[in-house]
Amino acid sequence: MVYYFTSNVVTPSAFIYVGKDKVENEDLIKYGLEEDVWFHADKLSSAHIYLRMNEGETWENIPQDVLTDLAQLTKANSIEGNKKDNVTIIYTPWSNLKKDGSMAVGQVSFKDNKKVKRILVPQRENPIVNRLNKTKVEKFPDLAMEKEEKLKILRKKDQASKLERKKEEARIAQERKEKKWQKDHAYDDLFQEVDPDDANNQDRGLEVEDDFM
Repeated sequence: MVYYFTSNVVTPSAFIYVGKDKVENEDLIKYGLEEDVWFHADKLSSAHIYLRMNEGETWENIPQDVLTDLAQLTKANSIEGNKKDNVTIIYTPWSNLKKDGSMAVGQVSFKDNKKVKRILVPQRENPIVNRLNKTKVEKFPDLAMEKEEKLKILRKKDQASKLERKKEEARIAQERKEKKWQKDHAYDDLFQEVDPDDANNQDRGLEVEDDFM
């Protein structure tokens, strides 16, 4: 089971999802997407909270109001962290999560610690947590299928982009070819040879005029 939340502090709304337990977290780690950002209470047990960014967004420029929502939700979903003040929440791109066979279920580390950011949450803010909880929806998604469908869409977009690039490259090549031809033949008319017959006719015309005079 996966819990879904919506943060309406931005437009379009921010999409948040949470694994029900550590077993579910394993699937979320495995089937995450490049646009996902992972949130967790630092050095405390907590749910794995994910933000799925909208197109064009990056994990480094997440709006502050959205970060506040994610931090409050992560704190609220930590049994120990929910009771404490001054809890640190860490977040990093899904692609930076590291998982190997030696780790316990639901446990992760990071490929690059420099890509981990921190948010200090002084205390729980009930209005924020309550607002988010009102949007909570429980679902049983096929995460593997969802990821494959997403990847298919991305592959199609990539193929379409490559085709457009090839068309544009061909157009530019043809344009350059035409310009080169025009440059190479710009003075053809100036150096065109005079037809010998035309030259003879001109000479005869002069002779007739001389005889007449």
